[in-house]
Amino acid sequence: MHFSSCSTLLAALLNTAGTLAAADGHGSHDGGKKHWTGIWATMPQLTEPANLPPAPYNASGIVFQNATLRQTVKVGMGATTIRLRLSNAFGGSDLPITAATIALPANRNGSTGVSAIDPSTVKRLTFSGGGSTSYTIPMGALAVTDPVEFPVRGGDVVTISLYLAQGQRTNLITSHPGSRTTSFFAPGNVVNETDIAAASPTNGTTAATKSADHWYLISGLEAWLPREKTSALAIVGDSITDGRGSTTNQNDRWPDQLQARLNAQKKSAGIAILNQAAGGNRVLQDGLGPNALSRIDRDVLAQSGVRYVMLFEGVNDIGVTAVDAAAQQDVGTRLIAAYDQIVTRLHAARLPVFGATITPFSGGKPGLQPYSDPERERTRQRVNAWIRDSGRFDAVIDFDKLVRNATRPDELSDAYNSGDYLHLNPAGYKAMGGAVDLALFDKFADGVDRMV
Repeated sequence: MHFSSCSTLLAALLNTAGTLAAADGHGSHDGGKKHWTGIWATMPQLTEPANLPPAPYNASGIVFQNATLRQTVKVGMGATTIRLRLSNAFGGSDLPITAATIALPANRNGSTGVSAIDPSTVKRLTFSGGGSTSYTIPMGALAVTDPVEFPVRGGDVVTISLYLAQGQRTNLITSHPGSRTTSFFAPGNVVNETDIAAASPTNGTTAATKSADHWYLISGLEAWLPREKTSALAIVGDSITDGRGSTTNQNDRWPDQLQARLNAQKKSAGIAILNQAAGGNRVLQDGLGPNALSRIDRDVLAQSGVRYVMLFEGVNDIGVTAVDAAAQQDVGTRLIAAYDQIVTRLHAARLPVFGATITPFSGGKPGLQPYSDPERERTRQRVNAWIRDSGRFDAVIDFDKLVRNATRPDELSDAYNSGDYLHLNPAGYKAMGGAVDLALFDKFADGVDRMV
């Protein structure tokens, strides 16, 4: 065959392939002007036994058999085309999703934890090019749904309903226990039901709805948006960022407060926060979830649209380490080295990294706050001095200075203390959300060029 004939055949094949791709929704070419970016995320982790779903949705060797999960999340940025990320990262078996829908809640006052939806907004989710409403996610894997037209605004609540006919045949499942959001579970396939907590569901099932303040199996929402105008900030943190001490279903964690500020300004309304934090998480060792060093790839670099990163973690490393001077000296040195490693790896991806100082954890009656100890306080001060003065971070958010007690600087301000001398209350989280300089996002919009 002559070269010209080969070229003609190749062009025809490519044209046919492009036509087929466009027909199944995967051939939307815009010259790179749009991209997928996260508009909501949560950190997946292995579910502890105490945080497994309530009976009958948790039985020996199986969860969510013939059950619908209805969960709500608050998105950080507006969009018209979105897709859902599902995670089986810690599942002990494959995860068979039978059906999935998204909708807007019936109550649109900004609160999550609503069991009822607006039925006129329900959209069916599909997988693999629109050919199937079901999909089985292998152990350790994640999956994304097909894109769906579903207009949302920044700050809107989205309801996600999942039906598992077979259930997941394991008691090792993926979740985010610290959701501070109520989720609902009902028997049968009621993904389209208006209110799965209603006394008489229209599908005729016996009402046996249960609830729990956890998220299960969901890990993100992504949107197809203009590349130049939209991006995400990934925050790597622990329970303080996860919102321990905030109000359930009211979304008043400090990242929520920062997101509200971003949404209120036209210049920053195209930035969504991806809260990659979990209670008890540590930088150096696995605890509640993988350690921060090991999860940077999954929770930052593999997230869509991330342009900025904030690192606010280390209190649990200090707090669980023995109080003798040698042990504290060692953990402080290792924390600093770990921060340096994280910054180096993120700079390689041209991502600016904002470091946040560790907030106080001393005070209270003896035994009230187990972390409270003078030796641990010395480590906190040493690590914070490095965060402030080393120059490794592209910017520093001095949360310690912001929330500490004016007369007892090793303690939280009385106005911000949730009562356990470690976590903050909603007023403290509002102050933290208000302390981040929004000018940083414009300053580092083009990334960084640093060798390390």
